[in-house]
Amino acid sequence: MRLSTVHLPFRALSCLLLVSCLAFPAKAAPLKPFKDELFSYETVLETADGGDYRVVDYQELRDINGRDQTPERRVKRAYLALGVKRQQVNETMETGTRPLAVTRVGAAAGAAFTVIFIHGRGGDRRLGANDYSFGGNFNRLKNLAVDNGGVYYAPSVQSFDKAGVADIAGLIAHARRQSPEKPVILACASMGNFICWGIARYQTAVEALAGLMIMGGPADPSFQKSAARKAGLPIFFSHGSADTVYPAADQIALYRALHAAGHPSRFVLFETGSHGTPVRMTDWREALNWILVHNKS
Repeated sequence: MRLSTVHLPFRALSCLLLVSCLAFPAKAAPLKPFKDELFSYETVLETADGGDYRVVDYQELRDINGRDQTPERRVKRAYLALGVKRQQVNETMETGTRPLAVTRVGAAAGAAFTVIFIHGRGGDRRLGANDYSFGGNFNRLKNLAVDNGGVYYAPSVQSFDKAGVADIAGLIAHARRQSPEKPVILACASMGNFICWGIARYQTAVEALAGLMIMGGPADPSFQKSAARKAGLPIFFSHGSADTVYPAADQIALYRALHAAGHPSRFVLFETGSHGTPVRMTDWREALNWILVHNKS
């Protein structure tokens, strides 16, 4: 049967739209590249679970000494785009029972998505806002947020207990009010993961979240009973294989249990990486895109 010239372009367009929707849902358009040639992962040494589990080559001489002008203090200029600092402000927000100091990068309202980074013990909002440390990885995150119409928050966590969890739950709720129905992603590093695991039990916060990023932190042995587990909230893990603070084996065991149960989860292990390696080496664009695509809300 012959097709009319009217049907041909319509069907071609329908096919293109179908392929596009299957690859990347309209609600979760991937973030466009920013310096991917510098920040993408090096050689993948091992892969499993259809690519959800990867062991990535990490070498201190290359990934710290070769990347930084002053090792662990100041990254080389090629890794930076400092114009984004014009979109950066320090604020004090009322999110619950006490004020919360935050650094915000990007529009306060109407953001396409929100990323919140939680530092570890001894840190504050300055850690997540530092353009020059951690190989320029936070500068990349800022640029990814602003270039794609999103907003990035780096709060100062006052405590890693229930009160600290309540503060961040308030910040999550604030982000959703400012940008209704838009994805919110919570990323936690080191001891900051106590906040992520606490939020995982906070039903209203889980309902507002698109996903969690667990970076070089402790595992949660009772996560299986959490609201986040029941909701199927996507979780991205990254960890250094030589982490002596929080052993990688504990997180790998949690990931494997979740993945085996069909929970959307992904793990990147940096071979020979130490405790701080995930904050320096995690590919923010890839991780955020994976969460946005797998977000069920």
